[in-house]
Amino acid sequence: MPLLFSIAPIVLLIWMMTKRNGVPSYLALPLTAAVVYVVQLLWFDASLRLLHANIITALVSTLTPITIIAGAILLNKLMQVSGAENVVRRWLETISPNPVAQLMIIGWAFAFMIEGASGFGTPAAIAAPILVGLGFNPLRVALLTLVMNSVPVSFGAVGTPTWFGFANLGLSDASLLEIGRQTALIHFVAGFVIPLLALRFIVSWQDIRRNLPFILLSVLSCTLPYLLLAQVNYEFPALTGDSWLLFSSFLGALGSFFSGSNTVSNLTFGGIQQSIAQSSGLDVNLTLALQSVGGAMGNMVCLNNIIAVCSILGIGNAEGKIIRKTVLPMLAYGGIAAAMAAILTL
Repeated sequence: MPLLFSIAPIVLLIWMMTKRNGVPSYLALPLTAAVVYVVQLLWFDASLRLLHANIITALVSTLTPITIIAGAILLNKLMQVSGAENVVRRWLETISPNPVAQLMIIGWAFAFMIEGASGFGTPAAIAAPILVGLGFNPLRVALLTLVMNSVPVSFGAVGTPTWFGFANLGLSDASLLEIGRQTALIHFVAGFVIPLLALRFIVSWQDIRRNLPFILLSVLSCTLPYLLLAQVNYEFPALTGDSWLLFSSFLGALGSFFSGSNTVSNLTFGGIQQSIAQSSGLDVNLTLALQSVGGAMGNMVCLNNIIAVCSILGIGNAEGKIIRKTVLPMLAYGGIAAAMAAILTL
C-alpha cells in the first residue's frame, strides 16, 4: 500500500495531462501537489512543519526556472523590437533558404552550444522563438526543440549533471571520467537517430533524405568533439538483475520529467542506481552513465521545458499533446541506450 500511495500522484498527473482532452498544466500540477499534500498528511503521517517547509523550499526552487524563462521571454521580445530577429532571418537565408539547414543550425547546433553553457531548459527556450520568427509552426517548433535538446544535456551547464549530480556518491575522478566517457558514447550513437526524429515533426522524410549528408555533418560537428572531449574531461564535452541495464535510463528520464533537470535527476536517483548495480553485480559506471543519459532524454517530456517553450511561443493548453508526441522519440532513445548497454557489457 505505501508503494501504491506513493506512485498514485505520478499516475494521476500523467493521466490528466496525456488523456485525449488533457488537463492544462496550470491545473494538473496544483491538483497533483494537493493530492501529494493530502497523502503525506493522512497516509504517511508527515508533520505539518515538515510539509510546509518542503512547500516553501519548492517555491524558492521555482525561482530558478522562472528567472530563466523570464530571461528567455525578454530576449525574444528584445529580438522582435530591436529588429534582431529579422537580421537573423536574413542571415540564415543568405546561408541557405533550405528549411532543413535552418532547423539544424538553430534547433541543433545553436541549441547544443547553449546547453553546454547554461542548460536548465534555455536551449529550447531561446532557439524556439528564432525558428518561429523564421516562419515555422510554433507547436511543431516546440516539439522539435524539445527532442533536439536531449543529446547534449548530460554535459549541460559545464558538465553539472555529471560532476555535481553524482557528487554525493563518493566517486573518484577516474569513475566520473569513465561515466562521462560511456555517457558520451551512448549519446554519440543516439545522435544519428534523434535529430532525424525531431526534424520529422516539421519536414517530410523526403526532405530529410535529400539533406541527409548535411544533417549527418551537422550532427558530427557537435557530437564528435563531444565524444573526444569526454575521453579526457567530464565537464566540458558540451528491475531487481542483469536486465536492469535495459531499463535504468528510463529511471533517469522519470527524474527529469518531474524535476526539469538532468542534475536533479542524477542527485535523486544516482544513489538508487548505484545500489542496484552493486547488489546485482552490474557495472556501476555503466549504470550511472545510463542514469545520466536517461536524465538527458527525459528533457523531451520534461514539464518545465514544455511549459517554458509553450509560454514563450504563446501556445495554450498543448502540454499533453506535446508529451504524447515527444514520448515516442524518448522511447526510441531509451532503446538505443539499452542496445548500447548490451554491446558495452559484451
